Amino acid sequence: MELRAFRRFSFLYKSPFLNIMKKILFILLMLPIISLSAQQKDSVITTSKQVHVFKPEKIEATPERINNLKLPAGFKISLFAKDLGQPRMMTVTDDGSVYVTRRSGEVNLLQDKNKDGKAEINKKVLDLKGAHGLAIKDGYLYIITVTEVFKGKINDDKTIGTLTKIIEDLPDGGQHPNRTIAFGPDGKMYISVGSDCNACDETRDENATILQFDASEKKQKIFAKGLRNTIGYDWHPETNVLYGMDHGIDWLGDDEQKEELNIIEEGNHYGWPYIYGMGKFNLSDQPKDSTWEEFSKKTTNPKMLFTAHSAPMNFIFYKGNMFPKEYKGTAFISFHGSWNRKTPSGYKVMNLTFENGKPQNASDFLTGFLTDNGTKCFGRPVGLVEMPDGALLLSDDHSGIIYRISYSEK
Repeated sequence: MELRAFRRFSFLYKSPFLNIMKKILFILLMLPIISLSAQQKDSVITTSKQVHVFKPEKIEATPERINNLKLPAGFKISLFAKDLGQPRMMTVTDDGSVYVTRRSGEVNLLQDKNKDGKAEINKKVLDLKGAHGLAIKDGYLYIITVTEVFKGKINDDKTIGTLTKIIEDLPDGGQHPNRTIAFGPDGKMYISVGSDCNACDETRDENATILQFDASEKKQKIFAKGLRNTIGYDWHPETNVLYGMDHGIDWLGDDEQKEELNIIEEGNHYGWPYIYGMGKFNLSDQPKDSTWEEFSKKTTNPKMLFTAHSAPMNFIFYKGNMFPKEYKGTAFISFHGSWNRKTPSGYKVMNLTFENGKPQNASDFLTGFLTDNGTKCFGRPVGLVEMPDGALLLSDDHSGIIYRISYSEK
């Protein structure tokens, strides 16, 4: 009787009906995720783990709230510039002129002419769709968009001359369009290209990589791969070793995948999307023509892990003399803040110490953007840059502010 029943309905398996039912089932399964409110705690089950979506309510960065930000003794935070919309990445000239990209596609010039710690000059110098990462080399400002890199001569008045396009074929952005650019101690140009998805087989080899360009700025190679989204990276001032903070995979649970600090070395594969953390297997994505065990042997583990979903944005080594001497040679890391976690993580700046050129201990440096038991926030840190006097600037694309962090023993 069971066989007759199967035959009676077997036509369903040979018709479009099954595909339609699959689509309906997929939509029903996705409804719990789609319906999650931006400011509401909910959960779904993904890969047998409970997953949450929670974005703290956005509140104003009032003077009182800014005064309540926490820093180590002797440090002070103040407004360097405000009303910037969504400021992102920054770079600075030798005389302290600051260039900052904005989500609107503009590049602004900020100048503190009277050296009072506030930028009295704030003007647009470029309008370039998708502008994000910035770097300065040999008197030129370099700007990277999603798929292109431009450079323009920095004029005496710090305006930018006619732009020249030097790269035009980077991969499309997808999920991670925020490219960053830097020049290493070797004089070569390095570009971070994030993955175009959360976890998948990429269609272009350049996705989820750090690219290296030679001195001609034309010839490129993949320097390192398996890096989901390494926006912040810098070279240790003594060893010239390249370190970078990589974003972990979403939807694996509140505490997975943790954010990774990697030593980025030429030719290495850092695991994404198949291997994460200290050799864990991402069971939702299997390597092609390989087992997870076999693939794991070809990958490099991180040097340090940080709370999952904190979203590291910038990573810079401190080389200045304003801060106490124990900070020289340490690194500062900005964390934009989580959305894929029940208890918010990130929304702060951390300091990472090194001993004999190796990372040792990470501790909170700037906190307090989260308020009301983590249900509200007035700041999401993004860019970090060191000023010629040794102060740090921190951009906040949540409140449109750039903060100045200084130190005085008084």
